Amino acid sequence: MRGLIQRVSSASVSVAGECIGEIDQGLLLLLGVEREDTRASADKLLKKLLAYRVFSDAEGKMNLNVAQIEGGVLAVSQFTLAADTSKGLRPGFSTAASPDLAHELYDYFVEQLRSAHPKVATGQFAADMQVALVNDGPVTFLLSS
Repeated sequence: MRGLIQRVSSASVSVAGECIGEIDQGLLLLLGVEREDTRASADKLLKKLLAYRVFSDAEGKMNLNVAQIEGGVLAVSQFTLAADTSKGLRPGFSTAASPDLAHELYDYFVEQLRSAHPKVATGQFAADMQVALVNDGPVTFLLSS
């Protein structure tokens, strides 16, 4: 499971012109599910996501996590994060989870995220979404489980 996180001042996701999820300061998570992923993979990534220190403390060092700053998390499924880009000029998706497994694990991840963190918004699985964000820094990291 891969999670691309971006520290944001604000972020939102829309489907067909309607905003379905938004946060102020916090993390935008783009979540890609691979075929070997399990609930244990989701749990590991979730633990890392919530503990990852990407927000500045009083001295300007990245020492605070999203819970410590009382920030939000916007979780958006992103199939293309599971792409194999090691060969050629076109991505391959043989490492991506099937749509059924990806949907199950995305829903599980979001359910666990909501039970562990008070400010959560989401996109819509498999929808054509438009994501808007103000990347703070910019600060972006790729997390893997």
